[in-house]
Order: sequence, then structure tokens, then C-alpha cells
Amino acid sequence: MSQNSIHRLLLPLLLWRVRHISDRAYLILVSILIGLLAGLAAVVLKTLVHDSQGLLNAWVPSQYQVFSSSLYPIIGIALTVLFTRYFLGGELGRGIGPVIYNVARQGSIVPRSKLYSQLVSSFLTVTFGGSAGLEAPISVTGAAIGSNAARVLRIGRRQRRLLTACGAAGGIAAIFNSPIAGVLFAVEVLLSELSAAYFVPLLISSATATMVSKALYAGQPFVLITTSWPVDAVPLYLMLALFTALLSVYMIRVYFWADRQFSYYSGVFWKVVLGGLALGGLVFLFPPLYGEGYNIVQLLLGGHSEQLVDGSLFDVFKDQSAWLVLVVAAGSMLLKVVATTITIGSGGNGGMFGSSLFAGALCGFIFARLINLSGLYPISEVHFIVLGMAGTLAGVVHAPLTAIFLIAEITGGYALFVPLMLVTSGSYLITRYFEPYSVYTRKLVQKGVYVNHDRDRGLLALLDVTSLLQTDFQPVHPNDTLGELVHTFRHASRNLFPVVDDDDRLLGVVSLDAVRHALFDDTRYTTTRVRDLMDEPLAVVRPDDALLDTLRRMEQLDAWALPVLDTDGRYLGFLLKSTILANYRRQLLKDSGD
Repeated sequence: MSQNSIHRLLLPLLLWRVRHISDRAYLILVSILIGLLAGLAAVVLKTLVHDSQGLLNAWVPSQYQVFSSSLYPIIGIALTVLFTRYFLGGELGRGIGPVIYNVARQGSIVPRSKLYSQLVSSFLTVTFGGSAGLEAPISVTGAAIGSNAARVLRIGRRQRRLLTACGAAGGIAAIFNSPIAGVLFAVEVLLSELSAAYFVPLLISSATATMVSKALYAGQPFVLITTSWPVDAVPLYLMLALFTALLSVYMIRVYFWADRQFSYYSGVFWKVVLGGLALGGLVFLFPPLYGEGYNIVQLLLGGHSEQLVDGSLFDVFKDQSAWLVLVVAAGSMLLKVVATTITIGSGGNGGMFGSSLFAGALCGFIFARLINLSGLYPISEVHFIVLGMAGTLAGVVHAPLTAIFLIAEITGGYALFVPLMLVTSGSYLITRYFEPYSVYTRKLVQKGVYVNHDRDRGLLALLDVTSLLQTDFQPVHPNDTLGELVHTFRHASRNLFPVVDDDDRLLGVVSLDAVRHALFDDTRYTTTRVRDLMDEPLAVVRPDDALLDTLRRMEQLDAWALPVLDTDGRYLGFLLKSTILANYRRQLLKDSGD
């Protein structure tokens, strides 16, 4: 059924709503509906993935599971590629980045195909052991539910943006049973502000999705933590913040480096084969890399770290070396981002959210185990495992508040609130110093799309130099006499004149104010040339220059207009500060209004 047909069917209901339900109450009702649908989507995906993984492993004898686990990923990736090619036309849009782009540049219009494409593709990928998380696909599905519900119900642009965030919040809240973390994720990743009008629908949608998840899906994903933290351990928390920050920087850089390597291969077949074999090889060497990895985090939190070695080539040596578990943990931690990138780059679908939690848990475990082995200070490994998860998530996703409340809610670790604040804030600040943009936004920034933390740049990025170009400045030539220049003055609407040669290359500019003293000296009309009066432009602008940088340059130079040149130095026109500001204001009103 087309969208227009749905609108016609709903028109009587929408008219009744306008007469009887206020806009605020209506928004609350719609946010409840979106939370309900996002929660159901999360429950369905998690249940199907876990039940299907159980079926896949049930028929394989335990001694052969390491081999089946190495072969399954290539099957999942191949099925995902086939689904993408024949059902989606080759366009999947992996990760949260495309949704951030939809919100920032496309009026929060998320394609309808994302209502199902993320669920199906991530199910195929992760069920067969793809080393990626389900959080991003669920969040994108929730965002698609919110966006398309707003479009069907004829809700305005600003409210559509809010409902898109409500869907994303509901997805994250349902997958972790963490309503506050869902709200904060939507704010830190998708939105740039949190007014009271935004907060209530977000919280209601997130709470609704959490209730659906609790009713239909079993309990907390991780163990509860009830013990307090020692003040003496504060220096160790700060050290852990540094280590998780370094791990975050490593993960972001490796993720994009590996992504570039995959971009060099154009053949889909070779991507699937090489990626599947590479991922299978990594899983064969380090079985913890199979799937999301939350089962490994649960083992660590339960105090069963020795089971990290089970099923690996190192299994026969685990009773002979206390360091073997640390070696496997370190290898799994460092290679998780590689496995995730291979999974996504070769055609699978998933995200870095879960991979960050997995790597962070291993980082915290390794750090705590090394401290305990050293005998310097006995510490709780469970505490540092959850702190490592929070610190790494805060660094990779650039969402410290989400990390704090997510870990506190899913582990019940509210007793660790102060350590969580220390580790996440430290990790976030250090990571952002080296990597200003998150794993979700770095690729968008490379394409010139600035969002969230730099709203001015984001709004100005919606404009371009060529669309603001003013071409009514009268060009003059360097050999023109002062008399000819005066004649041009009389018929011009501007008091600034570009000086160009025969090939339209800019040589300088003549300002009426700067040559006013010469205009009243008739004796110079035939002897003085324009080249004697022109000045070098204070700066020049290129068509691909960022408008925010150009505006800042104008402020520094106290310039109200700058010439625009093409790549060959040919004059195109002038860019005016007033034009930039007027269009910025227009874009700001459009972005803030309906």
C-alpha cells in the first residue's frame, strides 16, 4: 500500500485528532506507540538470533564446534550479501551513520526499507557468528519506525526529528532493559539538544520499549553488582581511563583503516570469500570473537575467565600457564575491531556498539588481573570489567553519559557511579583529543557533514559557496584608465570591482573608498591606470571551502566580501558576509521549526 493510500485511510482519524487531542498529548501517544513497536522489534531480533544460534550449535558435537564456528560466518555474510543485492537493490546503509545523516541533512526522513532491512541482514550476519553487535541495527530500525510513523501521521519536521530519536532510544532501551541509557544515547548520538519538550516523549518511548522487553525477554543481560568501591583505588580508575582511551583510539583508527582496505576490492564475490575466510581464521584462533561476544562478558563477570581458552588451540595448555588466559584475552580484545570490520566490510551487517563493550570488558579484566598478579593492591576484577566496558564505549561512540547509565542500569552497578564518572569522562576526553569524531560520525565529517557537537558547521554545511555567489560586481581590466573606471562607477550598483585579465583570472580588487581621493583629480583621468590603484584581495574563497571557516576568516580580516575563484584562479564572483548570515538564519529557522 502506498503512503498516499495510507494517508487517505487515516485522514478522518487525523481530522478527529486535530479537533479533540492537543498536539502535546498526541505526541505522547505516538511516542508510546513507537516505543512499543521498537521494543517488539528488539525482542524479536534478539530472540531469533539467540534461538537460531542454539539450533546451529546443537547438532554439532562439542569437539567439532570450533571448526563449525569458523565456517558459519562466511555463510552468514554470503546470505546477507544476497539479501542486500536481490531485495534491497544493493543498498543497505550499515550502522548508525546513515541515520545521523538523515537527521542532519534530510529532515529526519529515514527510508522505509530500514523498517525491515536492518533486522533481516543483522539476523543473518550475527546468527552465523558475524563478529558485530545488534545494537546499531536495532537502533536504526527504531529510528525508521519513528520517522515513518511521523510521516504517515502527518507530523511536522521538528516533531519528526524527535520521534526518530524516540525510536532509536526505544531500540537501545529494549535491547539492554535500560531506559535512561536509551534516552541519553538518542540525545548524544542523534540530537544536539534536550529541552523539556524533547525529554518527556523520549523517556516515555524508552520506558515503553523497556517494559515490552522485560515482559517478553528474560531479565538483565549481565550480573548485578552490589558491593561498594574503595577510595584507595581512585589512581587505578584514572589509569584504567587512560588504557580504555588508548583502546578506543586504536579501535576507531583500525576500524577506518580496515574499512579503506575493503573499499579497494570492487568484486562482491571476492569480498565475501576473503572476508569470510579471514573471519573464520580469526574465530578459529580466538573463539571469543564468534558472534556478539556477550557470552564472554558474562563469563568474565561470573568469575569464569579460564573458559576463555575453551575450544581454542591453546586449550591443552590452559592448566600449565596462568598467563595463557591473559594472552587469549589480549588477542581477542585487539582483534575484535578487526573481526567486526571484516564482518561489515565483506557484506555483513552489525555495529561497533557491542564490540566496544566486548573489548572494554576484556581491557578491564586484563588490567585488573595484572594488578592482582603483581600483588600491589587487591582489586575486584568484576568492578574493572564493567568500568572498562563503560570507558571504551564512551571513547568509541563519544557518548559518556550513555556509557555511565547503560553500565549502571544493565549491571545494577549504581554503587560504582563515581568510578564510572571518572573512567568514562577521562576516557572520553583523552579519546576526543586524538579522535575528535566518533566511530559513527567520522566518515560523515570526511564527506563534509557536521552534526551534533558543531551545529553551526552542520547548518552551514547545508549551504555551499556557489549557491551564495554574487555575480553583479562589474569586472575591470588592469589597463583601463581612471577615467574609464569613473565611467564604470557611475553605472555600477556595487562599490567594489574585481580586476581581471583577458582570461578572467583575478589580479586584484579596486574599492571605491580606497581610490576616492583620486576621483576628484581630473589630471589623472588619462594617465593613471587601474593596475596603479588596485590592491591584493585580503583572501580568496574556493567553491569547496567550508562556509564556517570562510565566515571566521572574514571576521578575522574584518572583510564584508571576498572574491571567489575556481581551481584555475578564474574570477567567479563575490561571497558576502551578509549573504552567509542571512542564509544561515533561514536554515536555522527551518531546522528549528516545523
